Amino acid sequence: MNSYIEIIRPANAVMASIAVLLMAVVGHTYSMAILVGAVSVFVATGGGNVINDYFDYEIDKVNKPYRPIPSGRIRRDHALYYALVLFLVAIILGFMISVANGLTVIVCSLIMIVYAYDFKQRCLIGNITVSLLTGLTFVYGGLITDDYILSIILGFFAFLMTLSREIVKDAEDVEGDLVENASTFPIVYGVDRAVLVAFILNVITCILSPILYVTGIFNVYYLVIVLFADVIFIYSGLLATKDMSSGNLHRVSKYMKIGMLIAFIAFAVGSI
Repeated sequence: MNSYIEIIRPANAVMASIAVLLMAVVGHTYSMAILVGAVSVFVATGGGNVINDYFDYEIDKVNKPYRPIPSGRIRRDHALYYALVLFLVAIILGFMISVANGLTVIVCSLIMIVYAYDFKQRCLIGNITVSLLTGLTFVYGGLITDDYILSIILGFFAFLMTLSREIVKDAEDVEGDLVENASTFPIVYGVDRAVLVAFILNVITCILSPILYVTGIFNVYYLVIVLFADVIFIYSGLLATKDMSSGNLHRVSKYMKIGMLIAFIAFAVGSI
């Protein structure tokens, strides 16, 4: 894979774009603006991933030396310029949709930069920031489809799922984060407590998930599909509590990503 494609982490960027497309499916609103919105989220998320790698250079030399910057495949200064160009393109695309969308991209881009520079190393603040950005992708889509309330509700569920996974990822990366004197939740309170909090968040998400069916937002097909996501979240939590090694937590993080994807599919199918 080309290093400049790899560094934007296209899989993560696509996951973020899916939120906009989901709002189109849920709201039964299809237009060119939706496609432009999905692309703008993809590009902005890519910029956020690049700027994150730029600031995480020392940490990644320990945790992920295979990434483009620590491996020497992309110069660090080139990564910075690349990130800024991606943010600019995303902002332009946002304003092509509406002023509200353009301003939202600007705000989210600034948050991603501040997160990568400072918030990421702060206890829970970094986790909450990433989770908030994930939730805002649904709100961004809602600005296009005029489904404001629904986008906030779905954004809230995305926030919970992401917060749990982000805490697990921090628990996985403790060794490298210690090199940079980071104050992540697992470092401050211990990996065992971090995993427990992540597990509790998974349980809360699973308990709340039927509400979207009970309140009539989604149909019974949503309930059937989201059950699979719930099982994965509970299983991931149990797996993490039994083995808190970095390798196992990395595996748990992947399982949780699959669970999130299934939950998103449930959103889409449940609106048909």
